[in-house]
Amino acid sequence: MRRLPFRRLVSLATLAVVGAATLGTAACGDDADDAAGASGPVTLRLGYFPNITHAPAVVGVEKGIFAEKLGSDVKLETKTFNAGPAAIEAVFSGALDATYIGPNPTVNAFSKSKGEAVRVVSGAASGGVALVVKPEITSVEQLRGKKIATPQLGNTQDVALRYWLKEKGLRTTKEGGGDVQVVPQENAQTVETFGSGAIDGAWVPEPFVSRLVNAGGKILVDERDLWPDKKFVITNLLVSTTFLKAHPDLVKKLVEGQVAANEFVNTRPDEAQQAISDHIGKITGKPLDVKLIKQAWPTLEFTNDPIASSLKTGLDHAVAVGLTQPVDLDGLYDLSFLNEVLKAQGKPEVTQP
Repeated sequence: MRRLPFRRLVSLATLAVVGAATLGTAACGDDADDAAGASGPVTLRLGYFPNITHAPAVVGVEKGIFAEKLGSDVKLETKTFNAGPAAIEAVFSGALDATYIGPNPTVNAFSKSKGEAVRVVSGAASGGVALVVKPEITSVEQLRGKKIATPQLGNTQDVALRYWLKEKGLRTTKEGGGDVQVVPQENAQTVETFGSGAIDGAWVPEPFVSRLVNAGGKILVDERDLWPDKKFVITNLLVSTTFLKAHPDLVKKLVEGQVAANEFVNTRPDEAQQAISDHIGKITGKPLDVKLIKQAWPTLEFTNDPIASSLKTGLDHAVAVGLTQPVDLDGLYDLSFLNEVLKAQGKPEVTQP
């Protein structure tokens, strides 16, 4: 079995146990398929989150774009996650070959594996994140003593919230102490806890920003306002270097699927929004309201550019709040496949960091 014995920087013991229990069996089975030889199809295991910031992934799976680009001799298996650290745990355990993921878990994966385990092969999306609070909260100082949720300790939104609070003079701790109590919890749970009054706000991605606003909250911080030109990477496409070395042809096809999915999302937004609604319905049992998707859509930009400079800044923020150590990011990006695909289509290439 192909396993990389690494751990992500911010790792909860319970999560590691659960990840191994739920994903280990699938990994073993897939490796058995690979060991069966060239006579059977190669399996590509792809992770993503069922939310709007992962629209290229959701649409690519729902509309069969990835399956078409990969071809009939490749078996595509997918798994969804709530936040980045769990997806990275799956990559490290050998249960995923590629995943759509945010910048901070990307950095942690690269760091903990000493630059060996993962490569970013494409961007996917920018924006789509905000801090939503109770309407009576009108300033950062009023957050003192309040409970604010994030999707998971160490994930991209968790780092963004902690750094913003630090810049405003408010202290947080990994254990939930400090001036503002940061409460990591699943996004779907956050909608419930916000409605019940158990939390006072949340720094979350869409569609949960819009859900919280519709539940009576208001946006205190649109994260786009904190970045140059309002652009920051929210979603990358990352691959395991083990899979990349074994199947570079399939990685290129996967990137072709990403570019095609982004083209679909940007040129056929109504169809893309309906596809997102339908796909989330298949996963959760309840389609996401298309009106909610349309409400969130303008806050996002779907781009193949990974906006590498914002990832580096995000790393600096994670270091500042004590969730990671300084990391040399040389070698993290391999945009050769992306630029081959873009060049073949007559589109501008993306600068290799």
